[in-house]
Amino acid sequence: MKKFACAMLFALALTSPAFAQKMTSDDLKWINQCISDNKGEEGGTPDIIRAYCICMNEKMDDNETRSVTQWEKANPEAQQDCEKKAGWK
Repeated sequence: MKKFACAMLFALALTSPAFAQKMTSDDLKWINQCISDNKGEEGGTPDIIRAYCICMNEKMDDNETRSVTQWEKANPEAQQDCEKKAGWK
């Protein structure tokens, strides 16, 4: 049941207005790398980390070559905004 609930939440997140544009395989690559980079961070549940990484990826330019993890260090305001939106405390 937990897996179903998580799958539903992820599906709902993907259909939200923030996902009006189609995610590419490159987006997914960066989001998955961000999720991997943030595993084990204090307060970061899988759902929070996923929401955070999706938010950060959406803020980045499509031509960005740095990873989400590298980019967030240069953009602390975006990082704080996504932490807030994801519910990361």
